[in-house]
Amino acid sequence: MSKRLLDIVAAACGLLLLAPLLVLIGWQVRRRLGSPVLFRQRRPGRNGIPFEIIKFRTMRDAVDAHGEPLPDGERLTPFGRLLRASSLDELPELWNVLKGDMSLVGPRPLLMEYLPLYSPEQFRRHAVRPGITGLAQVSGRNALSWDEKFRLDVWYVDHQSFWLDLKILGLTLHKVLAREGISAQGEATMPKFTGSK
Repeated sequence: MSKRLLDIVAAACGLLLLAPLLVLIGWQVRRRLGSPVLFRQRRPGRNGIPFEIIKFRTMRDAVDAHGEPLPDGERLTPFGRLLRASSLDELPELWNVLKGDMSLVGPRPLLMEYLPLYSPEQFRRHAVRPGITGLAQVSGRNALSWDEKFRLDVWYVDHQSFWLDLKILGLTLHKVLAREGISAQGEATMPKFTGSK
């Protein structure tokens, strides 16, 4: 089975089977955090071409006296932390997979502002579709440094295979259940990438 065919079949089945859970989570997000229920943001896809990623919202709208958003740690609620720890906030990305913006497995789509900061070698992570999960996620997630993440992303690009994807999907289930590497040390999520030294 080709990678794209696996993505289509798995994403379509996932959206159908998980529809009741998606509705329940959406209702809870609306009740606890308000609208909008979904978080949408432009992210770089394959070859760095932007697409709109869709996730469940995990942070409240909170700004300082100047109208700037408060740090992630102050906006992330206990309910939001639970969604992130369980990776349930990522479930709407199955729609991105079905559309062809993403794959089940691949380097995670990061922020558009990081594109000019990558070295040519690091930019090679964009040679494939970004994934809901990836080798960096099952190797440490946010507990890894940016350089370690990017090395794993590029290794995946060079060694991707159907069997490697199945292994990563299996390891993802284990990591989600174990709730490992959810955040970097001393951070609510992960510090911003500012370029490699």
